This record gives sequence, structure tokens and C-alpha cells, in this order.
Amino acid sequence: MRRDSSGWSTRLDEETVTRFTRSGQWTGVTLAQCARERARQEPDRLAVVDGDARLTFQQLYERGLRLASALRRAGLRPGDVISFQLPNWNEAMVLNLAAAIGGFVCNPIIPIYRDAEVGFILKSSRTRVLFVPEAFRSTDYLAMVERLRPSLPDLKEVVTVRSVRDGYACFDRWLSREVDDLIKIERSFPEVDPNAVKLLLYTSGTTGNPKGVLHTHNTLRAEIDAVVAFWRLTSKDVVLMPSPVTHITGYLYALELPFAVAMKAVLMERWDPAQGVRLIAEHGASFSIGATPFLVELVSEVERQQMALPSLRLYGSGGAPVPPEVVKRAMSVLPNCVTFRVYGSSEAPTVSLGVASGDPAERGATTDGKIANNEVRIVDSDGCDVEEGREGEILVRGPEVMVGYTDPRHTEEAFDERGFFRSGDLGFVDEHGYITISGRKKDLIIRGGENISPKEVEDVLHCHPAVVEAAVVAMPHQRLGETVCAYVVLRPGAMLELPDVVAFLENAKLARQKFPERLGVVDELPHTASGKALKHVLRARIAAESRH
Repeated sequence: MRRDSSGWSTRLDEETVTRFTRSGQWTGVTLAQCARERARQEPDRLAVVDGDARLTFQQLYERGLRLASALRRAGLRPGDVISFQLPNWNEAMVLNLAAAIGGFVCNPIIPIYRDAEVGFILKSSRTRVLFVPEAFRSTDYLAMVERLRPSLPDLKEVVTVRSVRDGYACFDRWLSREVDDLIKIERSFPEVDPNAVKLLLYTSGTTGNPKGVLHTHNTLRAEIDAVVAFWRLTSKDVVLMPSPVTHITGYLYALELPFAVAMKAVLMERWDPAQGVRLIAEHGASFSIGATPFLVELVSEVERQQMALPSLRLYGSGGAPVPPEVVKRAMSVLPNCVTFRVYGSSEAPTVSLGVASGDPAERGATTDGKIANNEVRIVDSDGCDVEEGREGEILVRGPEVMVGYTDPRHTEEAFDERGFFRSGDLGFVDEHGYITISGRKKDLIIRGGENISPKEVEDVLHCHPAVVEAAVVAMPHQRLGETVCAYVVLRPGAMLELPDVVAFLENAKLARQKFPERLGVVDELPHTASGKALKHVLRARIAAESRH
């Protein structure tokens, strides 16, 4: 284990650093270095489109320098955490770049999260500065921050984005503050260790509270380099990003990828299929990636409008179950576009990358893609490798796999003795090196690309005075892939209906996406001999009921 400047312990050791450096998979190139080169070599090239906003690479870099300088003036040191809970706004690009310049750790928080999740994340991460909108959609973020602030001793500053509010720092004012010559500011920041922690991303776990995933500059850049090579991305490509930049997908391909290949990113504040089609046509978008609902609705809108979208050449879908027929339909409606499934996670961002050049396009629908830039083992319940084509748990090792969790106990549980990450997913690999996901050992519910921990919801339900026992499982959903179903056993004489459950969870300040959409009141839950709820039985039950 290695102690990082952030204070967390990582799995890095000299042998790992040497191995991936010698192989060329860890180049040591940081986002700050890359952005600096873009600003010098292609200062006027358009980097991001965000509604009416247009920023060049030079403008982004200068804003990143200004913000890094402002954060340093606020007392931050390398290894300190800055968090942001923002929609897909260009300010997120500036924040991520400023963190890379200053050696700070960037912690994106999903905008739908509320007090329960945000409070845990800010406290666990020891966040020093938090960037939020004053309000977005129906959420008053500042009111939430004020409720949480008394329990957050490390939080030094709250900065409003796209608003001005008395008593708070303001993003635009921080950037507009008079500073010394930007060249002097640039030189005042030392080069950052590429093996230092750069990204802290919390992901739902089966144990309830989110787990903090740690990535370095090198692990993230290794992923970017791999997709650039596999998908043959160049500066002529344009990425449309509807996926939240607070997810690993949106983070990588909207906030990091554009600097690697001088690619323009077109951000969508919220997903709307008609707007998505318009933006692809208007900007010549050639590449996009998103969860199943994005792909399904994009294809339906293309059909409705009878559009061709000739510029779109790559669309990857993952983060939720992707039925083969969805990909096949996309390939039919978008004949110029290679559509494919991908497999990965916050811990191991892209284990597979779709269809390799020269391989049948059909594999994009029938498998979850060609394994790339990773070693994969498929093992049985005893941890022994199984034969080719047989199902088992997926274990992954490679240059883009996280360097650990914030909790060392979680890190120790997640890796085997050979350094392979235990994904908790089930699948098999065919003779061509393509992986197919067949199920999950873990109980996570994946709702439209959002990971939901059943235990987190169960823990709240068990606090309800009418509930004796609760079990939360995935329920099939035509648009989102999966959604939440809760089974409960009630106390004698008690009554409970779905609106009651929703109100109770609302009061607990959980994100609405975690609320059950169906409630099953049962006399008893099926159990193992040791008393554990048999969730596979409940999942099968609700799946059968959903078909009727």
C-alpha cells in the first residue's frame, strides 16, 4: 500500500508503476500538461459547446489556471478535495482542469443526490470546497448545503455556479478576479505526480453507503488512450455527451477526452431526444455513449423525424442491461453508425470496447464487446478459472483499474491475491475475446445507468414503524432497464401502501430515483437456512409478474 498526498492509501507499489510505465500504458501525461499543449498549439480550436456558450482550448486553460489560483488562495493544498454537484455545464470542465493543475482531488457528485447521499459523501471525502448551482430543476442546493453544513467540519467554502448569493463565494467572481500574469501563475504550479489520486468517485455498493473509488492521472489517461486507439478517434470527431459528467462515462468522455485528441464536446444539460438529434446534425457529432434509455429514445426520434444523421459513426451503450434487439434496431436505423455494447464500471471504466475493426458488426449486439487494455479472468465460486465459454465471476486487472477505495477494508475485499478486481458481475468470454455479461453476484439495481444499493433503501424501510422486514430487488422496466421493487412484511394489524413508502423515503431525503415503483406486501419473505432473504426468488417473482 502507498500513502497518497490526499491521505488515502492506494494499492500502488513500485512494481506496478514500473510495469505499466515500461509497457507504455502509463505515459505520465496529466490533463494539465495536455491542456497546456492544446492552448499553445491550437488556441482557437473550439473545445466545448454548452447551450449558447462556446469555449476554445485556450479559454478553458486560462479559466482552469485562474480557478486553480483561486483555490490555492482559499488555502487548498495538493491532495485536498474539491467537490461539484453540477449538471453537464462547461464549468465542470474548468473545475476538473483546475484540480489537475493544482494537484487537487476532483469529486463529482451526481445531481440527483440529496441530503442522505451528499452528506455522507462530503463527510467521507473531507471535501474542502463545494461547487453547486443555487437551484436546478426542483432542487434548492443551497438549502440542502445549509442543512448539512453543521456536520461538515472540513468544508471551508461553498461556491455558487451561475448565480450570485450573499454569503457565498461565486464561481464567476473567482474567475474574474484580477491576477498576475497567467504565465507566472502557470509556472507557480509544480508538475503533479501522475500517480497521485486525481479522481474520487462514489459509487453505490451492496453494503449500503457509497464506496469512494480512487483513480490517478495515469489510470484515467490509460483508459482515454485505449479508447482513442480502439475507436480511432481524432480531432475531426465530435462527441455528444448526454450522460452526466458526474458519472465515470460522462466524466471521461466530456471532461478528459477532448483534451487528448483536440475533440469538440457538445454537452447536454438534460437529455431530450429531439434536442439530441438536432445537436448531432448541427455539430456533426460522430460519437456518443450512454445508457440504454438514451440509445432507445435517440433511435425512436431518428425514426420519427426520418433523419439520416450521416456524421454519427460510433455509439456505445452500457451501464444498464442492453437487450440485443435494441442494438440491432439502432444498426438498422443508423446504418452509418457502429452501435455496440460496452462493459465497465467506476472501478474498471472500460473492460470491453465494442466491435474490433474487421470483426462482424453483429457482435456489438450479441456480446458486450471485445476485451481491450485489460486482463480478464472468469472464475468459479472457489476462485478457480473456468473453461472458455463457461459462466463465472468476472475478475479484471489492468492499467485503468482503480488504485483502491477510500476505505482500505473495501479495497482488501475487492482484490484477489493476484491483484485482480472482483467485479461482482457474472459472464463468459468466447474464443474471439468478446465478453458477455450474464448476471450479477451483487444485488445492485441499475436504473437507467444509475447504480442503486438495495441495502440503502432497505435500511430506511426497516425504520418504518409498520415494517418488520424489507427486501428491495430489481424490477424489469421497458425504458430504464431496471427499477426498484420493495417487498415488505408488516407488523400485525398494520397497513402500508406505495404512497406511504414514497412519503417515508422522501422524508429520509433519499434521491427520488431510489424510491420503489412497486410495493409487495407479503406474509413472509423466502429465506436461506441462515435467514438471508432469497432475492433471486423475489427477482424471478417480480419479473414473471411484469410480463403479465
